[in-house]
Amino acid sequence: MPHTDHLPAEDHIHAPATAPKALASATGKPSIAGLGRGGLAKALFEVGVPERELRMRVQQLWGWIYERGVTDFDAMTNVGKGLRSTLAEHYSLARPTVAAEQVSVDGTRKWLLHLPSQEDGEKPHAVEAVYIPEADRGTLCLSSQVGCTMTCAFCHTGTQRLVRNLTEAEIVGQMLVARDRLGDWPGATPPEDGIVPTDGGRFVTNIVMMGMGEPLFNFEAVKRALLTVADGDGLSLGKRRITLSTSGVVPMIGRTGAEIGCMLAISLHAVRDDLRDVLVPLNRKYPIRELLQACRDYPGLSNARRITFEYVMLKGVNDSPADARELIRLLKGIPAKINLIPFNPWPGTSYECSDWGTIERFSEIVFDAGYASPVRAPRGRDIFAACGQLKSETERLSARERLALRAMAAAE
Repeated sequence: MPHTDHLPAEDHIHAPATAPKALASATGKPSIAGLGRGGLAKALFEVGVPERELRMRVQQLWGWIYERGVTDFDAMTNVGKGLRSTLAEHYSLARPTVAAEQVSVDGTRKWLLHLPSQEDGEKPHAVEAVYIPEADRGTLCLSSQVGCTMTCAFCHTGTQRLVRNLTEAEIVGQMLVARDRLGDWPGATPPEDGIVPTDGGRFVTNIVMMGMGEPLFNFEAVKRALLTVADGDGLSLGKRRITLSTSGVVPMIGRTGAEIGCMLAISLHAVRDDLRDVLVPLNRKYPIRELLQACRDYPGLSNARRITFEYVMLKGVNDSPADARELIRLLKGIPAKINLIPFNPWPGTSYECSDWGTIERFSEIVFDAGYASPVRAPRGRDIFAACGQLKSETERLSARERLALRAMAAAE
């Protein structure tokens, strides 16, 4: 194979100094599904595609992978047979493997996805992706890390150690899996055992980086992945339909707005530093005052591009009328929406969800102050809906049960 030292330098086509890593597949061949334009160009160059053809060939692959969702190089009918054969010899179009799938009575779908290990003899790593359908939209929640370092007191993923960051291809791959399973490609058929939007549009309309991990601790891979998702020639989700949620990594918030340009959500959950230090330990490094200043400085912030503040409602902890009034005071001057989240209990937690009347009173105080304060309806409680639960539950299964889950997923 030729060396990559002379790859062309055009935007989106040249390989970065540290090239995005392709996703390995069961065949042992690296998958190029999920790579950005630079990664695809590098892959093509490495199998002998001349530099002068790279832009055209990247655009061809881009359309087949991200507009049509093909999983076989032979389906790429405008690519010559010789190149198709070469690509199939060296690469695959594999996605992360669905190890388990659960469908809630409310239509929420949750996938446990296995990713290849990065060292010989290591078990496959597992992450989760969740799809939440409504009549006019379908929101896909993506993970950015295997495990998490945040140790947020109310979050189940915080009980799991951080294993590694996900690659760009593994983040985009979660969206490809979701669209495969939902039949969200041209000519595909949606599943019969679930719910999808009924407005005649696409089934995945919004992306939220709110799954396992802290996205801003994996900034470069998350950035490349979200720019691939937002690319108008492929998956084509507008940046206002992409929301990145952070626990408050203050130094990276400005870069998120300037370099990704997506919507921002802040996991706030408390209005006092002493309490937030417990609920969101990152607060000890970046306290509320610094976090809110970074929000005020967020590039592109306006009434049309408000920041969402997430606030989980914990009984007797952060749900008093005084907490609501302090929240209003803290957010003064920030174009904001406040998402009130009824706590989704998980086995072993010491927290309880606030009573419904308490949540309604909190919401009224915030709403009367001029802030949108929707109460996020609990979804998927019958399918281990708290982030990280399906992974933990599956890891407790016997080897025979795990094999059965994989077999069921493969047969569907």
